[in-house]
Amino acid sequence: MVQKKIVMKVQMSSEKCRTKALKIAAVAKGVSKVSIEPEKDQVEVIGIGIDSMTLTMTMRKKVGHADILSIEEVKAEEKKPDGSIPITCTTSYSYAHYPRYPTHYHVVREEPTTCSIM
Repeated sequence: MVQKKIVMKVQMSSEKCRTKALKIAAVAKGVSKVSIEPEKDQVEVIGIGIDSMTLTMTMRKKVGHADILSIEEVKAEEKKPDGSIPITCTTSYSYAHYPRYPTHYHVVREEPTTCSIM
């Protein structure tokens, strides 16, 4: 199957809404990567076999107004010579207004599920 990239505009007026949108997208069936752009109120979801309508309806019920902006295919990631897939775990923080709260989220869930941060 082919990976899809779904970009949604979701009404996220507070940190609580952003966290809720991130959790909803991260646990959706088939999702392997989620990122949030709070300045644009956009949620980007990448995965295989994602039901975009179910995800949108769940966002509308639990977070607020949500619309699908785009759906496109993503080319497959390259594997390392030993056959493993690289793991990426990142979180970006912006210290403009709220020094203790992250404003950008990038969650990548790939096999294996362990992640070490140095």
